[in-house]
Amino acid sequence: MKNSTYIKRLIAQSLEEDLGTGDITTASVVPAGTMVSGSFIARQQGIICGTDIAAMVFLTLDPSIKMEIAVSDGHKVNPGDEIAHISGSAPGILSGERLALNFMQRLSGIATNTAFYVSQVAGTSTKIVDTRKTTPGLRVLEKYAVKTGGGGNHRMNLSDGVLIKDNHIKAAGGIRQAVEAARKNAPKTLKIEVETETLDQVDQALEAGADIIMLDNMAIETMRKAVEKIGGRALTEASGNMDSKNLSAVAATGVDMISVGALTHSVKALDISLKLH
Repeated sequence: MKNSTYIKRLIAQSLEEDLGTGDITTASVVPAGTMVSGSFIARQQGIICGTDIAAMVFLTLDPSIKMEIAVSDGHKVNPGDEIAHISGSAPGILSGERLALNFMQRLSGIATNTAFYVSQVAGTSTKIVDTRKTTPGLRVLEKYAVKTGGGGNHRMNLSDGVLIKDNHIKAAGGIRQAVEAARKNAPKTLKIEVETETLDQVDQALEAGADIIMLDNMAIETMRKAVEKIGGRALTEASGNMDSKNLSAVAATGVDMISVGALTHSVKALDISLKLH
């Protein structure tokens, strides 16, 4: 996985948060030399993600701990399936259990959620992509989980592209002024995207030469007219209150992308447990 240095730092900070001055329970009741083995078990159906992150948690605590992954990221599990086998120091395994599960459960939940959204537009050319509505500090991992579930990544951060939204338009004095300023001042390699809410704004974005036009909170029929109006002169992205109830209809308008904040901001964790043998 990319950004390994960042992830190692994240794990270290997360362990510091969870351990505090030490795992008092484990230190009090489990002899230091105790060795154990166990299995990570899926409790519900879903797409697994975060196994390598879980392994890194345990290796950070004790490099001698061994975690053998049975189901790699991106694969489906059913209730009762063994995801991974772990063996080694009981203190290390018990102290890292909660953090490892937190990562694996949340990332698997995102991957599973993404796979469901992707299935709703199967058979179309529309791509499901994420947003920046991620958990602070976890964006790299959460966007990795989206890709694991079959989705695509929008901007990783604010330096990844020019996305001119309604407040930028107001501050710049209009769509044309905003796009012209971006062409002049932003890196030439970056695409320029403009958020629009009306067909008139779509016209303005086209005239200004936007590379991508976001169709924000538009009614389905308005969105269809916008896609026809754009006619391939720019990529199109549907955004705003996108959920499983309207994805098929939105994809049918011919948009290139549908951005879904719910992929990451309100996902339910996948139920996974660690059971010692």
